[in-house]
Amino acid sequence: HAMSPTAFFHPDSSSVRFWVLVADLPVGATVSQKTLHYRYAPLRQDDDPLETYMAHTTEIHAAVRRRLAAGPREPVMLREHDLVPESAA
Repeated sequence: HAMSPTAFFHPDSSSVRFWVLVADLPVGATVSQKTLHYRYAPLRQDDDPLETYMAHTTEIHAAVRRRLAAGPREPVMLREHDLVPESAA
């Protein structure tokens, strides 16, 4: 059973880099600090992108799997429209 590498904030790209296990293989993905901010913490000034990612891992990973189902391309770069709540989609 493969382990995913640990998610981390990448300052040069201002994004959180992470991996999602798909069929027991880690698939690389990124989500920008801006996307995390606008989707999950729009009213905060001090939001930490890695904390935001950790708090919403399940939803973010589900979005990566949806993107991969539409056509597998690595690394997956999530955009705001990928993180629209299921009920609103």
